[in-house]
Amino acid sequence: MTPPRIVQLDELPETPCPCGAARRAFTGLPEAAASLHLVTISQSSRAHYHRKTAELYLILEGRGHIELDGELYPVRPMTAIYIPPGCRHRAIGALKIVNVPVPPFDPRDEWTD
Repeated sequence: MTPPRIVQLDELPETPCPCGAARRAFTGLPEAAASLHLVTISQSSRAHYHRKTAELYLILEGRGHIELDGELYPVRPMTAIYIPPGCRHRAIGALKIVNVPVPPFDPRDEWTD
């Protein structure tokens, strides 16, 4: 069984991602149900999808749009978004978000066309 964990999310190293840069917590933990990412989107991100992973986004800062399977939706702080597996998505605009991948993020499950 995985023991409880505490991390300081804003102190984790940034990793480049299709959305910009992510600070990823709880990836690679055995038996973890999800991971948690703090993502800074500084420009329009690259459309991508996940075959096995659903994602929950919470917009913390900024205003812009989320593109979901080709449709644009406006977003602002406290907008929550559910992205099911297979949905092509990208964020547009300077945003800071919390991303919760379920199951935990796996870089082998990140696809672009």
